[in-house]
Amino acid sequence: MSPRILALLALPLVGCVGTPTPLAPSLRGTVGVPHHGVQTDAVELPVAGLGFERYRKKGRNHWGTPRLVSAVSRAAADVYRQFPDGQPLVIGDFSARHGGKIPGHNSHRTGRDVDLLYYVTTPRGVPRRSPGFVSLDSDGLGKLNDDGDFIQLDVPRNWALVKSLLENPEIGVQFLFASHKVETLLIDYALARQEPMDLVYRAQTVLLEPRDSAPHDDHFHLRVACAPEEGVTGCTGGGPYWQWLPQAPSTPTLDPEVLAAIAAEDPPVFEPLAEASLAPGGA
Repeated sequence: MSPRILALLALPLVGCVGTPTPLAPSLRGTVGVPHHGVQTDAVELPVAGLGFERYRKKGRNHWGTPRLVSAVSRAAADVYRQFPDGQPLVIGDFSARHGGKIPGHNSHRTGRDVDLLYYVTTPRGVPRRSPGFVSLDSDGLGKLNDDGDFIQLDVPRNWALVKSLLENPEIGVQFLFASHKVETLLIDYALARQEPMDLVYRAQTVLLEPRDSAPHDDHFHLRVACAPEEGVTGCTGGGPYWQWLPQAPSTPTLDPEVLAAIAAEDPPVFEPLAEASLAPGGA
């Protein structure tokens, strides 16, 4: 039976007793699919770091796989170094420490998902801290209140964030959910900058407005794919595994002579059971 099937069969047991569990000792790290799973060995995002801060300072759901937490921290630092006069990246929920369902999310259960609020400015272009989950329209403007206060999508910083995440070898971006309106602004900017077309293609592929939830016009939802080594410890699904992501090692091809030798081996012979064991009252 394949490791993925074993992982799915073990999920109910893992979910009941917490993780890790002796009932499924081979399952570790990110286990299951993003909307039905758990995690072990998670690390917590600090309250603040170079170029970022948590949206909920005292929140409990800032636990993710070590490579995801590291990649998000690194991306925020990359953007800060490019635009040192900007405001920090505001980071929403990852997952609970041991995964599972958390309030406000259907996914975010296996340490592979995180919400990243958009970088924003004032309408005059002055960087400001994201005030929260504010919907942005096709012009990048978002209305804060009825008094005529607006924020503007900071396209250069958001593109720098996307670029850093896509180019990070530690992770494989599976999805970066965002509204069509936000995606259009970012891709147009990338094309105007003459970014490499393979990078733009990957960005267009992973930037997706989800069909079964809100349009994500107020934040990115980043999901990373299972790493090849995580596939044998319980990680599965969550979307396509894009062709540019690291591939699992291929199974070596056996020499024809070796195959012939294996086929020529005598089949195993099993001794018949003793008659006493078959009789009533036998051992």
